[in-house]
Amino acid sequence: MSIGKRATAEFFGTFWLVLGGCGSAVLAAAFPNVGIGLLGVSLAFGLTVLTMAYAIGHISGCHLNPAVSIGLLTGKRFAGKDLPAYVVAQCAGAVCGAGVLRIIASGKAGFDIAAGFASNGFGEHSPGGYSMLAGFTAEVVLTFFFLLIILGATDTRAPKGFAPIPIGLGLTLIHLVGIPVTNLSVNPARSLGPAVYVGGWAMEQLWLFWVAPAIGAALAGLVYTWLASGND
Repeated sequence: MSIGKRATAEFFGTFWLVLGGCGSAVLAAAFPNVGIGLLGVSLAFGLTVLTMAYAIGHISGCHLNPAVSIGLLTGKRFAGKDLPAYVVAQCAGAVCGAGVLRIIASGKAGFDIAAGFASNGFGEHSPGGYSMLAGFTAEVVLTFFFLLIILGATDTRAPKGFAPIPIGLGLTLIHLVGIPVTNLSVNPARSLGPAVYVGGWAMEQLWLFWVAPAIGAALAGLVYTWLASGND
């Protein structure tokens, strides 16, 4: 499959992740009387990955996340020459997905993008008021385990055809843990999309949601390679 088609698949997949995941937070989390809450938003993020894994996994691998691409690179599952195209496509998809979400959300009277627009943050911009250190730690550790799940589920020795299920459920689980801390990123592109439109503090704090997931993912790739090797 050409890099152009794979990158395009990543664009659409990441678009769907941001529209579905962030959209559930912005449009449905606190909807009067039937709001889906933290559990619903967590499940929505998991479902975006699960559905896209079946839709485009056979085309691009369905990374939808620069950190995933980095983890697969250090885990020797992904070619470094393809990383720039994947990251650009993922970021473009996230920004466009957030742009469509903004158009929809702004159709309701009283919409205020300054309220956060599902952006990730720490300190006073953390949903639970968690510190930068707490946020950094959560993003590193949760990304690490997310990548372990991905690498294990997609190992050639794992049961075939089931990988999207544990990956989607894994993303749901880490959102249940991390939303109160940072609104949970574990995905630099997902963080970039809403932050572009919020600006200000969201762009100022964006560095953490690139650096921490990248560290966690890179470490997971190295650790899984060692764990899964044939040498004792």
